[in-house]
Amino acid sequence: MLIATSRTVHTGFEDQAAPVQILEGDVAALAKGEVYRVVALKSGDLFICTETESQTVATGIDQDIECLIIFDEEPLRLLIGTGESHIYCYDDGKTHRVESFDQLSVRDKWYTPWGGPPDVRSFARTTDGWVYADIHVGSIMRSADWGETWEPVTPDLHDDVHQVATSPRDDDRVYANTARAVYVSDDRGRSWSHRSEGFPYYYGRAIAVHPDDPDCVLATVSKGPHGEASGQLYRSDDAGSTWEHVTAGFPGTVPHNIDTFHIAFSKDGCAWAAVDKTLYTSEDRGRSWARVWEAQEKIRMIA
Repeated sequence: MLIATSRTVHTGFEDQAAPVQILEGDVAALAKGEVYRVVALKSGDLFICTETESQTVATGIDQDIECLIIFDEEPLRLLIGTGESHIYCYDDGKTHRVESFDQLSVRDKWYTPWGGPPDVRSFARTTDGWVYADIHVGSIMRSADWGETWEPVTPDLHDDVHQVATSPRDDDRVYANTARAVYVSDDRGRSWSHRSEGFPYYYGRAIAVHPDDPDCVLATVSKGPHGEASGQLYRSDDAGSTWEHVTAGFPGTVPHNIDTFHIAFSKDGCAWAAVDKTLYTSEDRGRSWARVWEAQEKIRMIA
């Protein structure tokens, strides 16, 4: 896995080894595949490494990079989401902006509450070539051809989306955690169900899906984006129809949000979560947790 603080990136835990630092710099986004680990720096460069080698590649991207996703590794191809709501494609060493995304007619409806330009906040992909990009703020856009062409999902979910997630076991299933909690689609975003029953608060941030069970999902909620947000972690075994507050070995409530990219599942089904400087893991689908590592600084994201 990859673990980023504001100044460093660590990798570890594949063989139960403690994390080791692989990079120092201002980190913008992370992505991990079977072979490649990719770190986007705030300079716009990509740090790309395998078990045996690494390189730094300039992208020429002017906007702030917000998220990454790997959609092919032979050769390496990425989608890169940025501020001002653009998507770039990195294809075997070359980077170009995805013009079809810039031409979406719904772009004039995207906004931020503070008046700045909206961002592409997160990506999710299926095994058969669909990609989802959530806009903060502007709902979710989808592509059926690995990011070549784009269209909006059906807009019957809250448009303030903070993370989108998919299941490797069910290409039709899509999850979104929003400012009104979790929404679920079973038809690739054509229709949505609001799954908020059981949450004490509705302001959602992070979401993650078990690699072998599309109904097993983790999500974080809080009172809101600022102040004493009272962030909490919840889990569901029925696609969000019911939710269970996670407290076994994990903080029941933290003062702030448990943010986008702070929870994840690894391929072996272990769950991971970062709270402040502490990394937690769970081997029983998120029911009980244990501390496994303390960083020197606050953890900003994991992959």
